[in-house]
Amino acid sequence: MHRRHLIALAAVATALVSPLAFGQSKEIKIAHIYSKTGPLEAYGKQTAVGFMMGLDYATGGTMMVAGKKIVVIEKDDQGKPDQGKSLLAAAYGDDKVDLAVGPTASPVALAMLPVAEEYKKILLVEPAVADSITGDKWNKYIFRTGRNSSQDAISNAVALDKEGVTIATMAQDSAFGRDGVKAFKESIKKGKLVHEEYLPPATTDFTAGGQRLIDKLKGLPGRKVIFILWAGGNPFKIADMDLKRHGIEIATGGNILPAMVAFKQFPGMEGAAYYYFGMPKNAVNEAMVSRHYSQFKAPPDFFTAGGFSAAMAVVTALKNSKGETGAETLIKTMEGMSFDTPKGKMTFRKEDHQAMQSMYHFKIKVDPAFAWGVPELVREIKAEEMAVPIRNKR
Repeated sequence: MHRRHLIALAAVATALVSPLAFGQSKEIKIAHIYSKTGPLEAYGKQTAVGFMMGLDYATGGTMMVAGKKIVVIEKDDQGKPDQGKSLLAAAYGDDKVDLAVGPTASPVALAMLPVAEEYKKILLVEPAVADSITGDKWNKYIFRTGRNSSQDAISNAVALDKEGVTIATMAQDSAFGRDGVKAFKESIKKGKLVHEEYLPPATTDFTAGGQRLIDKLKGLPGRKVIFILWAGGNPFKIADMDLKRHGIEIATGGNILPAMVAFKQFPGMEGAAYYYFGMPKNAVNEAMVSRHYSQFKAPPDFFTAGGFSAAMAVVTALKNSKGETGAETLIKTMEGMSFDTPKGKMTFRKEDHQAMQSMYHFKIKVDPAFAWGVPELVREIKAEEMAVPIRNKR
C-alpha cells in the first residue's frame, strides 16, 4: 500500500513537471526550401543568408523563441516544381517541421501550395512573386513576405505611367512573366501599352524579340519605353540593337547587384525596386547592412532583404503565439500582423496573407565607386498608395 502510494505521488509529480520540461526542450523545426542550385541559384543563396541572419537578429543571437530552439532544415528544389512539391511533403510528413519557408521560383511555389493545404501547415512564401500564389491558387495556409507581381507592376507603373508615353513589355513566358505583365497592364492609366513580347525563360539571344519590339515602337511620337520583366540571365543585351537610334528607352524594376552592372549603360533609367540597401532608413536595415558588411565585406542584396524579412515575420508570429505552432493558431496570429523588416513595417493582409509593403521609385546614376548602376531614390511608394488587387476566391 505504502509503495503504491509512492508510485501514485511520483506519477502526479511527473505529470506536473513533464509539460514544462518537455516545453523547454522542444524545438521549432522550419524547412527552408529554395534553389540552392538551378537557374535562380543566386537568388536562393541570398535568401538563405538573409533568413539565417534575420533569425539571429530577431532572437537576439539565441536562436530561441518562446523558450524553444529554432532548427532550420535546408532543402534544394533545384528550381524544379516536382522536386519542390516532394521536398515539402517530406518536410511536413517525415521531418515533422512546424512550418516551411520558400521557394525561389514561382512555378515551384505553385506546385507546393496544395501540399501545405493537404498537411494543414503554414508555408511562408519568399521570394516567389507570381500573383496567383496569393491569387486564384491560394489557400489559407499560405502567407507571403515576398512582394507579388502586382506590387512590382503597380510601383513600376507609378514610376513610368505618364501622358504621351508608349510602352511595350518584354517578359519571360512563365507565371512570373505573364502575371507581372498582366498586373502592369492593368496599372497603366495614362500611357499606352502597344505590345507584349514573351520569350522562353532561358533565352540568351534576344535579337528576334528585340526586333519585334523595335518594329512596334519605332516611328511613334513621344516617349517610347520597353519595360523588361526578367529573372536571371541578361535581357539587357537588347540594348545592343541600337535602341537609341529609334528613340527607345529601357525601363525595368530593381534587381540583384550583379544584374545591375548592366544598368550602368542606362544612366537616367527609371523604375521601381523592391529593395536596394541604400534606400530604406530604419534600424533593422542598418543592422542587416552592418552585419552583412562584417560577414561578407559587401552590402546585402535584393533577396537577402527578403530572407531577413521572412525571418522577422516567423519570429514575430512565434513570439505572439507564445511558441504555439498549430496552423490555426498561427493563421489567427498572422492575419493582419505587422512586423519590422529591412524595408520598414510590413503587414499581412487578412484577405490573402500578402505582405503589404513599400516599394522604391529610382533613377539610375553612374558612380565610379560602384560596379553597378546605382538606383538613386526618387521616392518611397508607400503600401497604401498601391491599390494591390485581391485576386483570390476566399
